[in-house]
Parts: sequence; structure tokens; C-alpha cells
Amino acid sequence: MTQLSVAASTFPFLYSHSGLDALKHLRRLGYDAIEMMIFPPHCWPRELTVRQRKEYRDWLSGEGCRLTSFCYPLLDNNPNGVDRLMRSYTLDRCREAIDLAAEWECPYVVAIPGPVNSLINPPRQWMLDWFVAGVRELVDHARGTGVGILLENVPFTFLPSAQDMAETAALIGPGVGINFDICNSAYIREDPAAAIRMLGGLVKNVHISDSGYGEFKHERLGTGIVQPGPAAAALREIGYSGATVLEMISDALTPGNDPDADYRASHAILARHGWQPLG
Repeated sequence: MTQLSVAASTFPFLYSHSGLDALKHLRRLGYDAIEMMIFPPHCWPRELTVRQRKEYRDWLSGEGCRLTSFCYPLLDNNPNGVDRLMRSYTLDRCREAIDLAAEWECPYVVAIPGPVNSLINPPRQWMLDWFVAGVRELVDHARGTGVGILLENVPFTFLPSAQDMAETAALIGPGVGINFDICNSAYIREDPAAAIRMLGGLVKNVHISDSGYGEFKHERLGTGIVQPGPAAAALREIGYSGATVLEMISDALTPGNDPDADYRASHAILARHGWQPLG
């Protein structure tokens, strides 16, 4: 049986490490496939000098490492906000991420729908129209670069479910896929395995972590509701050949947090369910 591949996210190191230092740290842990978070001051395309960009590229090449994807965590932007200037700002930052992904041979940039958290949100159709139009612009920008745009199912957005992802991808058209987050799916009480089978070939990248049903978290596996086994079976059924990114969100600067231990413990659980062991 072919083992599923595993990558690590730089998420726990947003504030403790530069992007390059986080890559080096995860390489020492044994990872050669890594998802880079695009977020200041960690790794922010518009603030990287030509020399710094080359340092990343040279290090990746020299170490034989690869970036699986760029993920943009949506803390200071909104692609479907009511202010057209915010929508424009967000798309500009995504374009910069696409350009950098092409330069570093990173195959995917994840585009997350905007958050909904106010007492009176805009009409859903407005948000959907803005988001679809924006992602179409990103697909056009990425055309010919070798970079694909992926949508992600995120509970605090207006498109939280796998069905939302499938329907929205169909509206956007060719050139867009899905970054399927298993923990996010479980948190909204979907069946992640059934969701994976429904999405099928749209799934191009996968995230996994754990959470309870109370406070929404991305913790080490084995601490909450996520069951890796059924998800692994579904990924094999659809012929998935991409990476499964361990995406724990545990700030390395917070006393008591140990992201390295989280990675080791979570990866060991994945290995028991058919993913590749930590090298």
C-alpha cells in the first residue's frame, strides 16, 4: 500500500522565526515538504528583498526541500468585505503571494473566504459574488505561472462546508481546486471522509490537526474529535497523491507550548494510519 505523504506548516513560528528560519527548523525535525504561512513579519512578499528571496530559493534547492503550498491566514484582510478597497487590497496581497510562489516553485496558494463575525453580515449572495469575482482574478493572474489557486473550508467564513467548496469552485471555473482541512470539516460536524469522496479530484492539498467541539482549535492529533483513519482511506479511494499538512496552531513564543513535540506526536499518529513516518 502506497503511504500518504506528510508536510509541516510554519504556522507555530509566525512570531518566533522568520520564514527561512522556520524552514530550517522544520528541516531539522525531519521534514522536507513544508507549507509556508504568508504573514508579516514571518514571510511577507512585499517586504522581502531580492537578496532574501534568493536566500530562500537557494536554501530550498540546496537542501532538497520543497514548498507544498502558501497559506494566507486572513487576519488583516477580507476578500468579500463590504469595502471595495479592502477587497482590492486583499487581492493585491494574494497576487504578490502568487508571484512569490512562482519564483520559489510552490505549486499552490490558498485563498480563504472572508470571515463573518458581525451582528449583521452582508447578504450571502453579495459576499459570494465578490469572492467568486476576486478568485477569478487570482486565477487569471496565476495563469501560466505553474501556481494553482485553492479554496479552503474554514468554519468562521461564510463558506464553511465541503459542499460550499464544491459549489463555489464550480462557479469560479477551471483553474481552482480545494485545500481540504479535515479538522475544520470535523468541527462543523461533517463526515470528513464522505466530504473527501464528494470532492474527489478537486482535492489538491490537505490540512490536518485536532479540536474539540467547544472552542475551535488546531491542536496536536489525539486530543479531540479528528479520526485520521477514515480520512486516509478516503484519500486513497480518490487517488490523492499530494501532501497532508500537519497544521497545528501553537505559538512557539507562548510559555508551555512545544510545537516540536506536537509535530512528533501527531506525525506518529498519522504513521499508524498509513501516512509516511517522520524521516
